[in-house]
Amino acid sequence: MIEMTKNIFLNPAEIQFISLRAQGPGGQNVNKVETAVQLRFNVRLSASIPEGVRMRLLALAKNQITREGWLVIKAGRFRTRERNKQDALARLQRMVQRAAVVPKKRIKTRPTKASKQRRLDQKKLRSNTKRLRSSPGA
Repeated sequence: MIEMTKNIFLNPAEIQFISLRAQGPGGQNVNKVETAVQLRFNVRLSASIPEGVRMRLLALAKNQITREGWLVIKAGRFRTRERNKQDALARLQRMVQRAAVVPKKRIKTRPTKASKQRRLDQKKLRSNTKRLRSSPGA
């Protein structure tokens, strides 16, 4: 089991790794060796993720999720496949950790009487400044 948070563990069988040729500089190896890694994880069908976290993860990574529910993370920053695999897993872990945080519910507040008065005073001051800048005939 791969630990994502204290309470969420992913089954390694739910994660797929596909090797790709990396982009960018790499010398003679760039066209021969497949060092980049594409991590694929089906968010919708995963039994390891609680429902609330699943919904937040789908919303959080909506540009990286396919229609079928596969979260796709491409890692090609490093020159070795193993380091890119670790990088992709770390990025998935950060995403799940961000999705695991329940957002605080916003409490509606009303402006105080003093803040309303300050706003009106500022408007009067600004209006007066603009009036003084205008031409005398206007």
